[in-house]
Amino acid sequence: MSVVAATLYRNGKKVGPVSLDHPLQCAKDRSEFVWIGLFEPSEAELRTLQESYGLHPLAVEDALQAHQVPKVDVYGEQVFVVAKTARIEGDAIAYGETSFFVGQDYIISVRHGSARGYVSLRDHLEAAPSLLGNGEDYVLHAILDFIVDGYLPIVETIEEDVLRMEQTALDTFLGRDDVMRIFRLRRELIRFQRVLGPMSEVCNKLIHLDLPCLDTEVRPYFSDVLDHVRRVEGMVQTLREVLASVFEVSHLLEQQRQGEITRQLAAWAAILAVPTAIAGIYGMNFEYMPELKTHFGYFVVLGVIAALCVTLFFRFKRARWL
Repeated sequence: MSVVAATLYRNGKKVGPVSLDHPLQCAKDRSEFVWIGLFEPSEAELRTLQESYGLHPLAVEDALQAHQVPKVDVYGEQVFVVAKTARIEGDAIAYGETSFFVGQDYIISVRHGSARGYVSLRDHLEAAPSLLGNGEDYVLHAILDFIVDGYLPIVETIEEDVLRMEQTALDTFLGRDDVMRIFRLRRELIRFQRVLGPMSEVCNKLIHLDLPCLDTEVRPYFSDVLDHVRRVEGMVQTLREVLASVFEVSHLLEQQRQGEITRQLAAWAAILAVPTAIAGIYGMNFEYMPELKTHFGYFVVLGVIAALCVTLFFRFKRARWL
């Protein structure tokens, strides 16, 4: 069975388990509600819940497919919410999906592909009956907040890698593998932004729209979730800019290094051109050339070559070409 938990709560306190195919009649004063948590359920299990709680068939289809963008849909007195979970796997971000069916006296969460379960969150809420007593809409907020809080470690992990690459770019030079990794991380951050945008829209709708089953008193809690999403969005945008700057700095430093090498080669080529030119002239083997019969001509020519080369060397040294 994919049922993680199916529990009845009264005034924020756990009463006991409930059956999927025999729904309870909760109190009219909203002091009771049912929280059912499913992990990758079968179609038969969801169809059972559809019959028991009157779930809309379109929402059930979306929950089964688990390839939806974050959204909020309203079907009569029922709210259907889709949220994206995320986790870091090496240099890649893996995504999961959690769908919520929220009614007057129940909340059903359907989790797909997420390694982080909600058991610890459920235990935390059960330890604080005053919070859980707010009802199923507060449970929706708590799970959304739990999902969004999972985004922050992803960004922090990537941030540490980016800072290390930034220091590497300043100390030495980025290799081909480093450059490829920069583009991989940049691609993952772009995809992550495509998730964060719809998640912001989900929170906005939960704050501003008059939705069934959601009390106006809970809206400030969803506003807090929205603040967390926007914080992560800002960090992701900053990381994209840092990644671009790391690549640009590495490219500029590489160009500077190549320019220094080019200047050094040009300076030595100019110095070596002096003896090459003089030796070339005296190597033409003409019979009637001046200074061929000079007694100290050989040493004079060597001295001229040495003087010119030393002069050029110090001029290039002063110009910081050497």
